[in-house]
Amino acid sequence: MGEEGLRERKKRQTRRRIREVAMRLFVEHGFDKVTIAQVAAEAEVSVNTLYNYFEAKEDLVLPPDEASPQRLAAIVRERAPGVSPARAVLDRLRQEVHGRERQLGLTEGFGAVFEMMRSAPTLAARLEDLGREMTEALAAQLAEETGDERDDPVLCAVAGQIGWFHSLVFAEIGRRLVAGRGPEEIAADVLRLLDAVEELLGERALTYAVRGAREDGGPLPG
Repeated sequence: MGEEGLRERKKRQTRRRIREVAMRLFVEHGFDKVTIAQVAAEAEVSVNTLYNYFEAKEDLVLPPDEASPQRLAAIVRERAPGVSPARAVLDRLRQEVHGRERQLGLTEGFGAVFEMMRSAPTLAARLEDLGREMTEALAAQLAEETGDERDDPVLCAVAGQIGWFHSLVFAEIGRRLVAGRGPEEIAADVLRLLDAVEELLGERALTYAVRGAREDGGPLPG
């Protein structure tokens, strides 16, 4: 491994250590009661070094590379031919539930993390803003693909419905975590919830902007 590779690995290790320390302190003491200086001291780095990795205290819990406003737009942009935006997001959520992926919180001990996040006003506000930003970015992606105006009522409705059920999944996972339910039970509940969402969406939402295919086999916007 070259010098650049070693440097990048060390940076990743430092970033991971800072975040792990921060999350432990936030869960133990509460997000608002822990200072950046305390996190830095516990992680054995300077405050300036910490800010080189995380621009804001909230980024220690919701780093932009993981909690991205582009999440829904990216799922839709990457979908296969023959798949609609709504179907792509439903399929991705099912895949993440089956894989017990960390971003959904389907891991042992995440209930305490969720409680910490819910009790911190700035984190709650960040999550609310993130949901709106995801839906807006998704709407922009749909407008680009379909050629419809951003204010088209069907486009707005489809983007809003996708944003709604995506947020609903996270809200229901959080509610069950707080109630003390385990990851396996929550996963089964969420899969049933997604089945119910799909049934309620109806044909119009599920077939809006189905991606076509080019003659060479590549994807075309719906």
